[in-house]
Amino acid sequence: MCDIYASTDPSLYQSVARSVRIGGVVTSIKLERRFWQILEDIAAAGGLSLAQFLTQLHDEVIERRGEIGNFASLLRVVCTINLNRESNP
Repeated sequence: MCDIYASTDPSLYQSVARSVRIGGVVTSIKLERRFWQILEDIAAAGGLSLAQFLTQLHDEVIERRGEIGNFASLLRVVCTINLNRESNP
């Protein structure tokens, strides 16, 4: 049962830190490579650069909730929601 998961290419779960500017502040976000790929796909589908998408997402969450507890965790969940939407249109 786990063969499909156990055979995952290790480069996909390698942690990668990227510096991004959000709201005029440069911050570092560390995610696994596969999550970065998914986020780039989401951004491109919306006609945005990755930086633009991250800024827009950040600003919209702040507007709705006033704060973001853990932006990296939010990004991972965004990826899973996107994948779920793709598989269940």
